[in-house]
Amino acid sequence: MLLDFVRAHTVLAPVAFVPEVRLRQAEEPIALWEATEAGGAEQPPPFWAFAWAGGQALARHILDDPTLVAGRSVLDLATGSGLVAVAAAVAGARPVVANDIDPLSLAAAAANAEDNGMAVETVEADLLDTDEKYGVVLAGDVFYSREMAARVLPYLRRAAGRGSLVLVGDPGRAYLPPGLVKRATYDVPVTEALESCTIRRTSVWQVV
Repeated sequence: MLLDFVRAHTVLAPVAFVPEVRLRQAEEPIALWEATEAGGAEQPPPFWAFAWAGGQALARHILDDPTLVAGRSVLDLATGSGLVAVAAAVAGARPVVANDIDPLSLAAAAANAEDNGMAVETVEADLLDTDEKYGVVLAGDVFYSREMAARVLPYLRRAAGRGSLVLVGDPGRAYLPPGLVKRATYDVPVTEALESCTIRRTSVWQVV
């Protein structure tokens, strides 16, 4: 069972930059990645087992200003661990949807929501060609590759064009597009084994 795998390979602890949220996090990334591939099939990196800088910045931003999401429908796109979705729920968003294409990610998001006593719906699908409207669309660390950026940006711009508040958390990834509006910048603690540093200067941007 995926939930059992997530719970067996992570430790529940407060997020460094968002202590209001407890998150199931892996202690050793390479060992966890090997464990996910133990069945012989190649698996994506376990993005779901860490609090990435973009997600931490987004979570901090909405918890510091809950009026951004309170009482509004929220989509956390490419949710990873579910950190941003859980933070949105804590800030009063209703309903909150955590979306990803990795079933382990959604299991982690479900576990993290439950551990924080929050209601989060999980949706396993590629939503980037869809147009369902949400009050707020949140996306942390989605501009890490040229291919991902090329698919995500049109979706985010369409959402903004429909009237959604669209916020992106990004620590200066290579494919962050121009034309976004900076709302805040934070120095976010990160996992050195993943980022080759202990602090990432990370901004929250609005897509317009």
